[in-house]
Amino acid sequence: MISVVILGAGNVATHLFKAFSKAKNVVINQWYNRNLNTISSYKSEVEIIDDVSLLKDADIYIIAVSDDAIAELSKQLPFENKLVVHTSGSVSVYDIYKKQKRGVFYPLQTFSKAAEMDFENVPICIEAINKKDYPILKELAISIGSPTKKVNSDQRRALHLAAVFVNNFTNQLYRIGHEITESEGAEFDLLKPLILETAKKVQKLSPYMAQTGPAKRHDKKTIKKQLKQLENKHHKDIYELLTSSIQQTHGTSTNSVTKSYKNK
Repeated sequence: MISVVILGAGNVATHLFKAFSKAKNVVINQWYNRNLNTISSYKSEVEIIDDVSLLKDADIYIIAVSDDAIAELSKQLPFENKLVVHTSGSVSVYDIYKKQKRGVFYPLQTFSKAAEMDFENVPICIEAINKKDYPILKELAISIGSPTKKVNSDQRRALHLAAVFVNNFTNQLYRIGHEITESEGAEFDLLKPLILETAKKVQKLSPYMAQTGPAKRHDKKTIKKQLKQLENKHHKDIYELLTSSIQQTHGTSTNSVTKSYKNK
């Protein structure tokens, strides 16, 4: 049985709590947060505290707070030489206070409190300064059904940066698409099968091979027409930037189309 303490109450912390609660070989000793109101609804399921001096002994202490707060919170822990991990994709493992056994338990997925999460679809990237700490972190991940991957700091940072592009930036493009359809009373829901098919395609093809559209085929007429159709300058700038990026990737003329439109 692996005993854990969760520190923090954001999206990741909440989903980890739910997953650990269902795991047969995991026990949650405590859940800490500065504001008890945030986790008060769980007080019948776990001991909740707002004072680090009250922390109980555990095998693993999981810091799931904002990136900027990780280092300071780890310094406040009233013990030494315990396995303390954070869940960030971009924060160094060395940001954890040096008197602890330090590691990273990074779930590579997008989390929203309102959305259910199946951890079978959440790879856990594991990093541990002491190699002896890796097995228990792997066991903890497996206990909630997650695939695991041992990574170093550079790999983890690269994965997190890539995740910003494929998730956060892509979601913003969905938002722009939603605004465009709404402006003409079209149904955004009609695009959802396309969104799913695009995601499915890169499970089998590389993103390079999966690319389609007017930018790749260098369809000047369509590109000019769509640039003229866009009334929002911000949307127009994004269209031009991504068109140029696709054309550079696929070896077509990079800026001639958008520049020729601008000059008219």
